[in-house]
This record gives sequence, structure tokens and C-alpha cells, in this order.
Amino acid sequence: MQLIPYILKHTQLSEKSIENTVALLNEDCTIPFIARYRKERTGNLDEVEIGSIVKFKTEFEALEKRKAAIIKAVGEQGLLTPELESKFQNCTDLTSLEDLYLPFKKSKKTKAETARKNGLEPLAKIIMAQRSDEIEFIASKYLSNQIENEDDALEGARHIIAEWINERADIRNQLRNQLERHAILNTKVIKTKKDEEKAQKFRDYFDWNEPLNRCPSHRLLAILRAEKEGFIRVKIEIDDERALENIERRIIKSHNSCSEHIELAIADSYKRLLFPSLSNELLKNAKEKADADAIKVFSKNLKQLLLGAPLGEKRILAIDPGFRTGCKVVCLDAQGDLKHNETIYPHAPQNDSSGAIKKISSLVDAHKIEAIAIGNGTASRETEQLVKRIHFKNPIEVFVVSEAGASIYSASKIARDEFPNYDVTVRGAISIGRRLADPLAELVKIDPKSIGVGQYQHDVDQSKLKTSLDSVVGSCVNAVGVNINTASIPLLSYVSGIGPKLAENIVAYRNENGAFTDRQQIKKVPRLGGKAFEQGAGFLRIKEGENPLDDSAVHPESYPIVKKMAKDKGVVLSDIIRNKSILENIDLKVYCTDTIGMPTLEDILEELEKPGLDRREKAKVFTFNQNIKQITDLQQGQLLPGIVNNITNFGCFVDIGIKESGLIHISNLSNSFVKDVNEHVSLHQQVIVKVLDVDIPRKRIQLALHK
Repeated sequence: MQLIPYILKHTQLSEKSIENTVALLNEDCTIPFIARYRKERTGNLDEVEIGSIVKFKTEFEALEKRKAAIIKAVGEQGLLTPELESKFQNCTDLTSLEDLYLPFKKSKKTKAETARKNGLEPLAKIIMAQRSDEIEFIASKYLSNQIENEDDALEGARHIIAEWINERADIRNQLRNQLERHAILNTKVIKTKKDEEKAQKFRDYFDWNEPLNRCPSHRLLAILRAEKEGFIRVKIEIDDERALENIERRIIKSHNSCSEHIELAIADSYKRLLFPSLSNELLKNAKEKADADAIKVFSKNLKQLLLGAPLGEKRILAIDPGFRTGCKVVCLDAQGDLKHNETIYPHAPQNDSSGAIKKISSLVDAHKIEAIAIGNGTASRETEQLVKRIHFKNPIEVFVVSEAGASIYSASKIARDEFPNYDVTVRGAISIGRRLADPLAELVKIDPKSIGVGQYQHDVDQSKLKTSLDSVVGSCVNAVGVNINTASIPLLSYVSGIGPKLAENIVAYRNENGAFTDRQQIKKVPRLGGKAFEQGAGFLRIKEGENPLDDSAVHPESYPIVKKMAKDKGVVLSDIIRNKSILENIDLKVYCTDTIGMPTLEDILEELEKPGLDRREKAKVFTFNQNIKQITDLQQGQLLPGIVNNITNFGCFVDIGIKESGLIHISNLSNSFVKDVNEHVSLHQQVIVKVLDVDIPRKRIQLALHK
């Protein structure tokens, strides 16, 4: 099979779109670049559709690589025939390929291999022919120093037959089908561990069984984690009798002494080879599917978090709250640079609230602060209440900001490089303030799986998780665009075509030569060649540069078209930008060429109307119910304001201003059936919830979304 037909088989996309997208990928074009600037060639595919082409292209290449390795291995054994090679080449998935290769795998020291060395393969063939009623007498002819009696000979022959049965693709597929449709997932607690404190969170699975094909991904991952941590045993079960009967019908064609031995060989093959292998394969596939579901949810959450509402370039006072160690306070300018830091002690045990109020008030005046950011960790509510008691000269908005991952950032090399002269507490407070100004620019500095918006992130395939999350971060960064003169190295490294090394070179060039004044100057960065410029230039913004188009998503390759538009209207370039009356009267068809069609021209016109528009919402102030300070304050039926802080397949978690987050189960999100939680709530959405149930001993809160 060829690549294009393979992708066609797995997608609903047109052949031409796939061919052109694959060609662009082979030219080292990135997904964001292709989606934004090559719409004519792809047939206007979006990033998700291009991503699916990338996925199946990678799958196909892995399959072809495995085929080549198998064909080489079988060839080296001298067993490769043209017919067999054709069968290998025609395999369209790894499972059928591995089944076909199974008889040619070099055996370890198996029972069948030992029997072959003892000369028992001819006896196995006679039994499989099923024509003899005197098989014990025939077996006596195969005695040797290693085979002392007929029973040993027949047992050895059965081992060979069991291996043959295990290698039959039709039998494996039949059992696979039974497992996929009827397998039961069964768990039992390990009695010596059931009373351990850590085991209690898994107690729902101490004695659990359900059809595996109906087990939701989050439950399977929880069960497998419980098994991994040694609290339960997991088994896959099916109707063994039915499975054996299905195999017997395919093999046994007689009713003589041979068939009795074949029946024994089938039972041995099933118990020792087939079932262990295929049940493990089934569980592995179920785990991969559960991983994919968990990664999908994690990716959706991460995208929502990264595209969270920025406050923008404001002067911010940020507080990392605490009790005994005090509250770390930092003042940041509009560019996020640190101007001042110190510690206040408004809470127990020092209780210097009056001194803290005076200090915050004086810092707000001295640094002309426009907003205050408070971390949502320990002492957050108390600090928020303190700040709201202060009478500022000018209106100051107060925001509570998620601290998730801030401690990871503050101890990281990135943070040490940014602030080598400050400790982790100062860096953490700076991160909180910068998150309010621009969540995307700050959160890219943290390993995505440390941000705390997923489930079972340590249980899923780490390579696939990293690939997916990196793709999400890159998509978000390029969707928003990056100010090349203020962006950090981590932020620049996610720009299409740039990467970590070129990001370092850009910042080094900027530090040495000053701010970039036009996009063409980017080409002067060491090792940033034509390809990198092509892929990245449209996503890099230059504020107040020499060319107004440099602060837009119009790609430099399209500048001549925009200049022609302005010339045709008898105005200079700057006059056409944001001038709706001129833009509405441009006939785009006039500017179509062989390479630039209406999709690109429509994008250009949209950018000219609102160049560099940040489509993210603006940050909004939020206040929790001030009477709810701990779980014991909750009562059934209460309506409370909250913020969605995590989304899963089974519902979402909501921060209601106390240590424990409440769960809105998927059944309590709407009066109608909910297929996708993300269709009803989004991460960091401000919601009103109703308290349904409070389990104080287990610290569990059940909520419903109040419409």
C-alpha cells in the first residue's frame, strides 16, 4: 500500500488535499504555517485536519519500517519467498503484520523447540493429519535417549501442535474478536494492602467487574494505577469453554485417537499461549485508547488555559500568599519587569495586618499599580479579604490567579536564568503577576503536564502526551502571535520554524543590537535561514515598526499584494490599514494569482481591518462567597460562585474558594444528555453552582451547574 491511499482510507479528506499537504510536510513546513498560509494548496484544511494527516503519515512510515525489518529478518533465515514477501507488503496494520511474522520469529527455548530438536515434528504432523487410530503405536517409533516412552513423545508433539495453533492468524483473529466483544475486567483487592491509607482512594475497585469495552477511560486508568501501586490484581476473563469450542471447530475434523491429542493441544495452546498473549494485547490496546482519551481531554484543557483571558500590559502588584513565612509581594511594570519585592506578615502567627495594609497601599501609589494578582494557594482567601479592606486612591482591580505549576517554574533553569539574584519565593510571585498579564507568555515556561489541568498525566504514554501537549502549545502561540521584541526564549521557541536554538539566537541578537524595527531584519539573526524565516515571519510581530504590516498576521510574501491594493486605491500603505471604507471596496478577485487565491486574500483583508487583533477575552474580576471558608461551611442547596479548574471525561471540578474543589458530574451539567463536557463548560469559566452533597470524612463535594 502507498502513503496517500493509506491516509485516504483513514480520513474523509480529498486526495488532492492529502497529496499537497504531504508535499508541504516533506518540505519541512509546520502545521500552523500550512494551515494559515497555504490554504489554496490544502483546500483550506484546518490544523486538526492537517494534524490527522501527520498522524497517519507517521503511522504509515512506522508500518513500512517494521515491514522492511521483518522482510530482512525472514530473508536472513532463507525462508523468504516472493509470495510471502507480497503478503508482508500487503499488510495494512501492525497487528496483522506481527501475526504473519509470528511463525518466523526466532524461538527462545520453548517447549515446542525442544520437541523439534528431539525429532518429534513428523509425529506432530501425523497427529494433525487425523488419519490414524494407532497413534500410540506410531509414537513408539520416536523414542530416543531424550524420549523414554510414548507419553513423552505424544506430549512433545502436542507442544509443537500448540505452537502451530498459536501461530494461526485466523484463530488469533477469532479469539481477538471474542475478547473485544465479551471480555470482562475483573479486580480483587490484595488483602494485606486493603487497610492501608493510600489504598482507600481505590476502594471502589477492591472487588469490581464490568465489560472491558464499556469501561470508561478514566476508570480503566484508575484501576491500572491501583494495580501498579500494588493494591489490587487485574484479570481479563471470557467464556473459556466457548473459546475452546470455536478453536476445536476450526481444527478437529475426525473422531479418533489423534483428535483426542489435538483437543489436549488446543487446551494447552489456549491456556499457555493464546489467551495470555491476546488478553495482554487487548488490555494494552484498551490502555492506549484510554491514554488517547485522557490526552485529548488534557490537550483541550491546556488550550483553554493557554488562551485564557489576559489583562494586558498593566502595572501589577502580585502577592504569593502564606501564613508563617509571610506573603511575598512584587511590583511589575507594564512589560512584566520586576521593580520591587518584599515580604509582609498580615496573617498568623505575626498578625501584622495594619503594617501589611500600609505597605501594600504605599507600593500601589509608588509604582502606579493598576491591578493586584493574588495566588490561589495557602492563605489566598485571607489575603484577598485583607486587600479588599484597603481604600486605594484610584480604583484597583483585584484578581485571584491560579498558582498551578508556579513552584515548578520558580525552581526551574528558566526562572534561574531570568532572575539569578532572587530566590524561589520571589520568582513564584513574579510568575503569578505575569500570568495575570498574559497567561500564554508565562505558562509556556512550565512543563505542560505540571500545570495541573489533566488527569492521570503520569500514567499515560509520556511520549504521546508530550507530543500532543507541545502541539497544543505551538498552536496557541502561533494563533495569538508573538512580539519579537519582548518575548522570552521559551515563548519564541514555540513559534513556527524557530525552536529553542534559534529562539536563543533571536534574544542574543536583540540584546546586542536593540529592538527589531522590521521583519526583514530577522534574517540577520545567526543561523536563521530562508526556511525558518518563511515559516516564522508571519507569527512574529513588531510593534510600532517601520512597516505597519509587521504588526499583523500578513505574511511578508504577501506585502506586494497589499502595496498594490493601496496603489490601486491611490493611497499610501498606512492609509489602507484599519480603513473599513477603503477595504470594503476592494475587489479581491483582481488580485488572485496561480498561488494566491480567495482564502488567503480574505485573511489579508481581515488582518488589514484589525491588524494583530488578540482574539482572547479580557480578564474579569471574580469574587468567591466570603462566608464559605472551609468544607464544614457548606450546606446542601447553597448556590455559590466558582471557577472551573479542571475538566475530565466524567465532569468538571470547580474551585469554590476552599481547599477542596467540588465535582460537577457529567449528569449534573445539564438536564439533557451530555456527550462532551467541553460543550457545556470551559477551563477558568466563572460559574454558579448548587451544592448537592458534602461528604466531610472523604472531603468530597458534589455540585450541579446552576443555569
